[in-house]
Amino acid sequence: MSFEKFEKLIYVLIVVFIVAFLLWAFTPLGRLAVNERMYEIQKVDDATRYKTRKTVEDTCRAMISSYTSDSLIYEQYKDSDNPEKQSWGEQARIRANKTAASYNEFVLKNSFVWKGNIPKDIKSELEYIR
Repeated sequence: MSFEKFEKLIYVLIVVFIVAFLLWAFTPLGRLAVNERMYEIQKVDDATRYKTRKTVEDTCRAMISSYTSDSLIYEQYKDSDNPEKQSWGEQARIRANKTAASYNEFVLKNSFVWKGNIPKDIKSELEYIR
């Protein structure tokens, strides 16, 4: 093979590589592959980072504390004869239910951090107060 033919072959291969890369990088299928790979890398990074785990656990504990506090306020005032205190209880119930909704969604989104090994003081779900 002559040098000129080899040079043309190299140019053709470079053009084919560039076109293939552009088609792969800027098409939905190509972007899907890139995004899935980056998501897998992020999951592994987050699962192995102590700081991420500590942040998630601390957030859960804070939300549980808030939920418990509002639940106790609700229990204290729900049967009161005083309409104002009943209102306090109802407001606490609403706050507790909002916290439960946020908590349940947060735990669901961050469950990969524990991989099924949730610490004993962190609940897998908070129940709504009816």
